[in-house]
Amino acid sequence: MRAKVLEKFSAGAPRGSWPAEEYAAERRAQGEPATVVMDLESDAFLVVIPARDDD
Repeated sequence: MRAKVLEKFSAGAPRGSWPAEEYAAERRAQGEPATVVMDLESDAFLVVIPARDDD
């Protein structure tokens, strides 16, 4: 699956803080199919949407 990264969030957020999930929820509320994935190499959470053919 190809995906477009919308935003990147450090995995070191304070306990109880979920900035990537909150950002993805805002994007979903705007009609985008945003999901959160973990990038192990950079130790970060990525908010992504499926890539379109023109991306």
